[in-house]
Amino acid sequence: MNSLKQRLKDLFSRKPPVEKTDITKRFDLIGRVGQGSMSKVWRARDTMTGRPCALKVLDKIKTARLESRFIGLGKPTEGEIAVELDHKYIVRTYDHGISTDGEQFLVMDFVEGIGLSFLVDTQNEVMQKGRIRFMMQLGEAIQYFHRQNWIHRDICPRNVLIDRDYKVKLIDFGLVVPNTTEFQKPGNRTGTANYMAPELIKRQRTDQRIDIFAYSVTCYEMYTKRMPWDADEGMTIDTMLQHINKPPDDIRDHAPEIDDEVADIIMKGLERHPDDRWPRIGDMIRAIRDAVTRVPGDASDNDDDDEDDDE
Repeated sequence: MNSLKQRLKDLFSRKPPVEKTDITKRFDLIGRVGQGSMSKVWRARDTMTGRPCALKVLDKIKTARLESRFIGLGKPTEGEIAVELDHKYIVRTYDHGISTDGEQFLVMDFVEGIGLSFLVDTQNEVMQKGRIRFMMQLGEAIQYFHRQNWIHRDICPRNVLIDRDYKVKLIDFGLVVPNTTEFQKPGNRTGTANYMAPELIKRQRTDQRIDIFAYSVTCYEMYTKRMPWDADEGMTIDTMLQHINKPPDDIRDHAPEIDDEVADIIMKGLERHPDDRWPRIGDMIRAIRDAVTRVPGDASDNDDDDEDDDE
């Protein structure tokens, strides 16, 4: 079996597809289902396979601007990364390419479901009964991601879907970089502002612990419907200063019913210095799993595999 280093080398050495695809001919575009800051997503039918799918088309200018930060480092494209991912809590991407307009596109399984951000905002019965399960499933998706030696860099509720079977699907990999020395260097500040770890905001060296921070912010929201700090839209000076200088509000202040052990687990993930956080996502998941046996709700219904947490 090839070593991880060799697999990464092989992935980096791949050249993007040279044959362009007319997506208006290959796909029946049924309707727009989403739009991010760097892409548009359609519900579609792939005429090559006959299967329903989600077609994600990346903005050419914005994608080129992002990729220009990594010239000479051999960073794989989003499509090259996504097709390599194979996990039950990560959306399956089965093809990617370049359109006749020079836009990168990804072809993914279409997920029938709702966004985690909607459940955070509504705090409905699904959120109330399912939050522990969703926390564990998302944690397992990140753990798999980290085992493949990636840094996600954009863990947040808007990048998570909950399907009809109440299973998490992590859906966006546009800011992913390898967890290697070159990509850990100071200076690359990308992500969603309110989920950025302090070291990322300060343009210091980063590693997979920035994902643990963002995951912990997401867990915090799932209980409280708010950020650990007073939130602003975008990367404002106030947002940056709060993340760097102000301790997060204790989650118990906004969710007094939360189990103390679960509260402590989440708060440790929000520590401002990365050395004070959980060192690995597997450690945090293990702590949540241990706490689940005592937490009311759907813990007894959790059907996740007791995965080996060694990373």
